[in-house]
Amino acid sequence: MSTYAILGCGSVGHAVAEELVAEDKDVLIIDEDESRVGALRDQDLDARQGNIEEESIAKEVAGRDVILILSSDVEANTRAIENLRSHGEDQFIVARASDPVSGDALTEASADVVINPSAVIADSALRALETGELEYKTRQLADVIETTEERMAIRIHRSPDPDSIASAAALQSIARSRDVEADIIYDGEIGHQENRAFVNLLGIELTSVDGIDLTGYDTVALVDHAKSGEPESEEGADVIIDHFEHEHEHSATFTDIRPNLSATSTILTKYIQELDLSLEQEVATALLYGIRAETLDFKRDTTPADLTAAAYLYPFADHDTLEQVESPSMSAETLDVLAEAIRNREVEGSHLVSNAGFIHDRDALTQAAQHLLNLEGITTTAVFAIADDTIYLAARSKDIRMDIGKVLADAFGDIGETAGHSTDASVEIPLGIFTGIEVSKDNRETLLELTEEAVKKKLFEAMGVESSDGGNGS
Repeated sequence: MSTYAILGCGSVGHAVAEELVAEDKDVLIIDEDESRVGALRDQDLDARQGNIEEESIAKEVAGRDVILILSSDVEANTRAIENLRSHGEDQFIVARASDPVSGDALTEASADVVINPSAVIADSALRALETGELEYKTRQLADVIETTEERMAIRIHRSPDPDSIASAAALQSIARSRDVEADIIYDGEIGHQENRAFVNLLGIELTSVDGIDLTGYDTVALVDHAKSGEPESEEGADVIIDHFEHEHEHSATFTDIRPNLSATSTILTKYIQELDLSLEQEVATALLYGIRAETLDFKRDTTPADLTAAAYLYPFADHDTLEQVESPSMSAETLDVLAEAIRNREVEGSHLVSNAGFIHDRDALTQAAQHLLNLEGITTTAVFAIADDTIYLAARSKDIRMDIGKVLADAFGDIGETAGHSTDASVEIPLGIFTGIEVSKDNRETLLELTEEAVKKKLFEAMGVESSDGGNGS
């Protein structure tokens, strides 16, 4: 068992000593103040009088594993460290500073850990503030949900990703805990095979906005609804929860927008913890996958709050289902699209752009872009193709210097609809507007050639590189 010595007690050292003794630790206290030493002895603490600056103190604490130097006199603390180190023992030393400058001096004197009481108090105050704010926000959210008389609509962004879907499922669970029924409503399509597997395996019920009369809902929540390049319909929303800033002003009764977090699923997990809800396995699994997907398995912009939320969810999640979600089968068309993208790839530096031709399954583009990112030396990929009368493009990047969402917005924002993040983005461009040619069966090949030339040129320019004339990369 480790043994401890506290040099220069004061109120801080006294509090530390009491905690250590309560844990049955062997603690020796040395302080210059005779009356304080007497008071400590009256509490049955092992206290001795002594000046911590004297070299003899090093002999008194010889053999002690951990030395805490906690006097308010930083110069005395520094000399105490120097004496201890000169004595030659390998002891772990914790020293008290008064500010960052004195902290640097103590570090230079070879303290293993330096603590600044004012910083500790500030951190404690911030944690208390965060806890209080969460409690207040959760109470506010519950109050808004409970005003629902009929049904609640939970709207998520167009062609939703796992973070959107998981966050909505969690809010739906919270609503049900308040005896309110809620529907998760989405626009567009559930793209990417992993996303479809995610929804199907977890049994998450989603309702397409097509044919839905939103006036039938007396409470509307927008969850993970803001998306780069996507117009927002915030008018009339009662609840807004997101980890992206919204571009427009809003007058929702309840808002919780936290761009300092990497996933909306993290925010919803905090609500569930605060409400002390019994966590359904499907919801826990969805939230854990939402956080992992949004942070690229904790490799992108991950915060401590994301990690603690994931740690909380982990024991409740169905990991067999997660494995199935993350390893969906690849369709024959996806294989064909990937093969076409590999054949037609053009590489400039570490950037790869490829034309996959004409397709039916747009989801195949995202998978092709992701697989091509695994090629040696490639940090950014963009795969595009034509479906019906639209050009679809999916891009991925692991280059920390590049924001692929901004690249697509710069290249195509004036003629198409872009969406995405710094590492994952997409664009849809009306084919006729882009080429100036009316779409027909007779001019498919001409359209493909024009599209390939123009898209590659715009992309490479936006990436800051020049496209080679003809030829495939390698």
